[in-house]
This record gives sequence, C-alpha cells and structure tokens, in this order.
Amino acid sequence: MAPVLAPAPPAPTTFADLGVPGPIVAVLQRLDRPSPFAIQVAAVPDALAGHDVLGRARTGSGKTLAFAIPMVTRLSTSGTRRQKGRPRALVLVPTRELAQQVHDALRPLAEPMGQRTTTVVGGVSQGAQVTALRRGVDVLVATPGRLEDLMRQGHLRLDAVEITTLDEADHMADLGFLPAVRRLLDATPARSQRLLFSATLDGDVDVLVRRYLDDPRVHSVDEPSGSVPDMKHRLVTVRAQHKRAIVHEMLSGTERTLAFTRTKHGARALARRLTEAGIPSLDLHGNLSQAARTRNLDAFHRGQVRVLVATDIAARGIHVDDVGLVVHVDPPAEHKAYLHRSGRTARAGSAGTVVTIATTEQRSDVRSLLRKANVTAVEEHRGEEAGSPAEADAGSSRPGRPASVTRPAPRGRRRRRPRR
Repeated sequence: MAPVLAPAPPAPTTFADLGVPGPIVAVLQRLDRPSPFAIQVAAVPDALAGHDVLGRARTGSGKTLAFAIPMVTRLSTSGTRRQKGRPRALVLVPTRELAQQVHDALRPLAEPMGQRTTTVVGGVSQGAQVTALRRGVDVLVATPGRLEDLMRQGHLRLDAVEITTLDEADHMADLGFLPAVRRLLDATPARSQRLLFSATLDGDVDVLVRRYLDDPRVHSVDEPSGSVPDMKHRLVTVRAQHKRAIVHEMLSGTERTLAFTRTKHGARALARRLTEAGIPSLDLHGNLSQAARTRNLDAFHRGQVRVLVATDIAARGIHVDDVGLVVHVDPPAEHKAYLHRSGRTARAGSAGTVVTIATTEQRSDVRSLLRKANVTAVEEHRGEEAGSPAEADAGSSRPGRPASVTRPAPRGRRRRRPRR
C-alpha cells in the first residue's frame, strides 16, 4: 500500500510574490527585510493595483513599507515627470520625528528608481526645504503646518500629486490637525489615489475615510486595542515617598529603555538624575530644538545612551530597534496614550515589557485605564523596604519575572496622650 504523503507546507510569501519590482526587492533584502509583514501582505497588492487603501494595524507592524513600496513603484510606471514645486506623491504625518522616520524608509526605495524625496517640517529653517522643492521632488513627506505655510508662500502646489498617504491619521486627529489635513487633501486631484493608515478608525478618522477615499480596500491585521502577544504588562504600585527609588531601580537594568513622564520638566530632571547615578540617559520633549531632539534620538538609536526619557511627543512615530522595556513613570491620562507609548516595544515580532508605576492613590485610575485598553497586567506592590535602589530586592522588580507582593511591616500601636 503506497504511503499517503502530507501536502508540502506553503512557501513563505516574498515581496516579489506581491508584485514588487526587482530593484526594490533587492533594496529590501539589503536592508534585511526579506519577508513582508502581515499588513504589507494585505495592503501592498491592492495599493499596487491603484485602489484606495484603508489600513488598520498597531504601531510597529510595518505600515511604512506598506505604503512606501506601492508609492515608489506606481510613480516609476506612471509616465509623468518631476517638476519644480509640484511633488508627485505626498505623505502627511503628525510629527517631525515621524516625518524623518518615514523619509529614512522611503529614500532607499526611491533612489534606485531615480526618484527624489524630501521632508517639509516645522521647527527648522525652511531654506533647505524651499531649495529642494525648487529642484523638484517626487515624494514629499510633510507635517501639515509647515506644508500649508510653504503653499501660502507660493513655494509649491499639490495639483500634480498622484498618490497621497495619511500616516497615523488618528494621531493627527488627536493633535487637532484634521482641518489642515482636509484643506491639503482638497488641494490634491480628486481622482488621485489615497492611502490611509491608522491604529484606530473611529470618530474623526472615519469622517476622513468617507469624504476622501473612493471604495477603499480595507485591511485590519490587529485589534484596535489590547495586548500584543510578545508584550508583557506589569502594574507596580508604590507609596509616593518611595516612587523615585523604585523608578531608578526599574531603569537600572541593561535593556534599551524608554521612560515616559507627564511633563517636560519631569523628563529633563529624571534624565539628569539617572545620568548622575551612572545610568546614561537623555531627554526628548517639546522644549528641545529640532536639532537637539534629532541628536538625542540618534544617540539612543546608536546605543550611546541606554535610557531615553520622553514626554508623549515620542509615543508615536519613533521606531528604535530592540527597545526591550517601556516604563510609564507617570501613567498616561487615557488608554490610547497608553497603547501608543507601549507600542515602542515588542515591535516587528520582538518581545518587550511594559511597566506602569502608580502610586497607591493612582492605582484605581490606572486599573480602569488598563481595562479600557483591553490589557491584562500582572500586579505588584512595592513597600517600604524598597527605600533605595541598593536596598530593594532587585529580583522582584526585573521585567519578565513573576510579580512579588510586598507589604510594609506592621507598626506598633501609638501611645495615647493623656487628656488634659
């Protein structure tokens, strides 16, 4: 009797299988991106075919290449030519940092196809941006405010745009950019292709979709909120007087770590204290110039410092490989901010840990926030014996270890004062 052979497992999908041109496939292989992620497998073929695309995927899931590859590919076959002050493709992003991240991903793909790319963002002199626009660009990555400024000054028009991408559309809504986004989209040709990527698709984002996307192909590869399989969550409750010591202990390990504070002053002060304690750290917040923000982020990316202390300015659009730990030194105000901050770790298949440090007074609010985020966190209580990093039980607070529950020792009864 002949043996029954099991069917061979399907071969893994490659970028070439998705219809990506050879020169771009070669670049992706050189950049160690041999296989597409789920959102890329889902969205790239539809975008290459010219359809409008609506994509929902959590941060760190590969959305940038999901729109960058089709954008560069379609421009290479459109038959149009580059013109001064009239970009052929536009990427709108909410922050300067995200603009640089997107540009860094786009440029290696565009150059082999003979295309020019540039960024238009605020916080820096516009001189170099105007010069680049005058030379002519194919793909423009921009924040809404600076782009509108340069349009009002007559330095560019959007009437030649063939494909527009809105990246992190929900964050643009949160920052109040949607009126500007609508004006910019109205300035692009109505029949041009449009791609929209967002972690959530509710509220104001849905209004954009209905107004500007024509019969979009919808791809959702992640739940809009909730736990990521490779992300562990911990809630550490401390007494307010012991918080500083616990924070230092949490940040004294060996992993690349992002720590989030509520205020710019808090970020600056914590980075200074950590550095003085022998933990090389830098801060990232809105009071820094763009040059300083770029410099500090680059130092963190290159490993010159192990801890980056940031306000919510870094919760979106910052991709640094191998961030193993995110610490919410100050818990965020709402669950979306929690998810965006936490999304800096466990990216692209890597594992990571998220620790939220809450005072006993904050614990109830943080539990409610975690429920809204659909996150289950292991809870841990740290008591008075953790009075300093040296005195604390290091094993009980290491990310990834089982939570320990410590309670303060019982106090003796106070002696009553005699009545007068």
